Amino acid sequence: MNIGFVACIVLAILFLLMGIIFSLLKEKGAKYVSGFSTLNHPEKYDKASISLDMRNQFFTYALILFLGAILSYFISAIIAIPTYIIWGVVFFKSVHLDAEKAFEKYLIK
Repeated sequence: MNIGFVACIVLAILFLLMGIIFSLLKEKGAKYVSGFSTLNHPEKYDKASISLDMRNQFFTYALILFLGAILSYFISAIIAIPTYIIWGVVFFKSVHLDAEKAFEKYLIK
């Protein structure tokens, strides 16, 4: 059993499912984004764009992890380590501590 493949494929499938859910929910999916419910006036924000960006992020994460799973399966289980490092860098670039600052690019003008 190739542990690198399994570690990557499990998260890749999870992120793919989350991306599909956000695709189906469209602007209703914005309320499931962390920090959105804590905003003072959520009606001022473009919910469709928020949901679309979350969908794109989840599909990006899934793609990175699927590629890591394929390389882990055919080359070496150790490939999962740099895959997780790449995923971590991409993931933590999108993390914000302040909800207002995180959603400022979605303000309706």
